[in-house]
Amino acid sequence: MIAEELINQMIPPLKLYDTVDKALRWMDEFRVNELPVVSNRKYMGLATELSLIELPDRARTLKELELEYQEVHVQGHQHFYDVMEAAIKNKIQVVPVLDEEQDYIGIITINDTLAAFGQMSALQGQGSILVLSMPERDYSLSQISRLIEEEGVKILSAYVSPDEMDPYQIKLTLKLNTTDLSRIIATLERFEYRITAQFNDNTEHDVGRDRLDMLFKYLDI
Repeated sequence: MIAEELINQMIPPLKLYDTVDKALRWMDEFRVNELPVVSNRKYMGLATELSLIELPDRARTLKELELEYQEVHVQGHQHFYDVMEAAIKNKIQVVPVLDEEQDYIGIITINDTLAAFGQMSALQGQGSILVLSMPERDYSLSQISRLIEEEGVKILSAYVSPDEMDPYQIKLTLKLNTTDLSRIIATLERFEYRITAQFNDNTEHDVGRDRLDMLFKYLDI
């Protein structure tokens, strides 16, 4: 699952000429402590409740203030683990998402990453994650399993979800017991399956466990 698929479409960005009062009202409405500020599609930084709440003049515009976290953002193609890590390390509730042109495309909230973490909980552990996109009519887990197992690889878990980028497609996310995906990808592509993402864990320790520990620390559990 990648960042652009988790963007929260319900939370709009602030503009430089929005007021402190508007920013605080939106934070209260959307139940977040930060909101992104955008100018001509460029991400300018986060306005934070902590820095705004004590200002005596709430008619001031955000352009007059020093915004925070200008360098904190993720690219749309990054894995949701990177989103979670950015939120945890910077102790923020929202993470801005930029496209390849460095234009702002949306934000992800910590609640969005928690939901994604729940979906992916079955995919923890050493190995690899492979994401395929296909028309729903072409979906056959038995055929895909056969192709993968013929390469001597086992599917540890799998789940199907809608493809947010194309309503006529579905996504199949597979957890495999190998870190070498080259032969698997070549085989699947030979049968015209489209690979949209791959994530390898070549480390000895359990990366999922590390991420979970970071998440619990962030939530103070």
